[in-house]
Amino acid sequence: MAMQNTANIIEELDLIDFTFGGDAFGRLADGKPVFVPFGLPGERVRVQIPQEKPDYCLGRLVEILTPSPKRIEARCPHFTDCGGCHYQHLAYEHQLEVKQKIVTDQMRRIGKITEPAVNAVVPSPDQWNYRNTMQFHLSPMGKPGFRDTTGERVVEIRECHLPVAEISDVWPNLEIDPGVGVKRIMLRADSDGEVLVGLEGELDSPPELTLDMPLSMHYLGRGQDFLLAGDAYSMMTVNGVNFAVSPRSFFQVNLPQAEAMVKFVLANCGVTPASTVLDLYCGVGLFSVFLAPRVKELVGVELSESACNDFAVNLDAYDNVSLYVGKVEVIVSSIEVQPEVVIVDPPRAGLDKRVVKYLAESSAKRLVYVSCDAATLARDCKRLTAGGFRIESIQPFDLFPQTFHVETVVLLERTAV
Repeated sequence: MAMQNTANIIEELDLIDFTFGGDAFGRLADGKPVFVPFGLPGERVRVQIPQEKPDYCLGRLVEILTPSPKRIEARCPHFTDCGGCHYQHLAYEHQLEVKQKIVTDQMRRIGKITEPAVNAVVPSPDQWNYRNTMQFHLSPMGKPGFRDTTGERVVEIRECHLPVAEISDVWPNLEIDPGVGVKRIMLRADSDGEVLVGLEGELDSPPELTLDMPLSMHYLGRGQDFLLAGDAYSMMTVNGVNFAVSPRSFFQVNLPQAEAMVKFVLANCGVTPASTVLDLYCGVGLFSVFLAPRVKELVGVELSESACNDFAVNLDAYDNVSLYVGKVEVIVSSIEVQPEVVIVDPPRAGLDKRVVKYLAESSAKRLVYVSCDAATLARDCKRLTAGGFRIESIQPFDLFPQTFHVETVVLLERTAV
């Protein structure tokens, strides 16, 4: 794509609205949109235009000429340099309003739903210090940090207000020799406050390391993982149920909100003791564990080897549960299950067209779509409604305060033939 070098151009413009991705945007005199991180709608600003593309520009905020009355002081000194947070300059109640509007806009623009009825976002009980899992990059000096707003360098950080206290007690004390091949560090605090460290590296075997804290530590290499100290997995508790979660397995980072989502799904999925349920992208079994004792048969499908191993541990008590290991889009083409209810919780890329085709042709009367990306959710909802489903409810949950990310649960039902 052609890109013009406009690094020295300064423009003055009015910011109009937020976009999906956290930026505010305004327009140049010729109408071309300019996306401006850390601006707020209603502000008049001066921006530098470091990148101009054929259809839009990327702007850098230079000066706020007229601030929005909604603007507040950011808590973190790294805000606007570190790329981890997007909304620290916006009070939390307004963050929730923005997220509801973003889901609505995506459903209207991409999903082609004229009047999407998006419920108010379920707020997070904790606006700060809510993340039970953090991924730190290492700077060239071996210090923990995060990618900057451009993604091109690592910002060494002195403080971060997103992780739970147990992680905050650990990460400032981490020192990794930059020569040992460790590129990233994962920290996860379980429900008992125990911290597990995953060192992600490019070597086949772990480097020599000294551990002077009572932690569980894993080396996650290219071909093999090594348990260096402590426990093999974290124990995460959701609604009174314990989940074994290995270092490479995904688990929701905001436990109170994970509990709220599980309760919502259970209350609205429409299962009965006679139901057969298909849980696609089932992960370690967050939904399956609660559904299994309520239904006749539950079938999970998951690609991640680590998550599958955890699923087997977490669902071991149930004889009515089976698991298919592999790509969902491949497995559904030959699966013989006849589900009444299907749960899908795909990654950000959303559903492969083959999965949408399977759902449209399946026996499913009810579909629960759990999404971490409003744009791909809207795209898939358009395809699913064209394939015989009707949207019953759109319920966002804020699992990621201070960021633009929003989790959304959509309930769909089969339209009458």
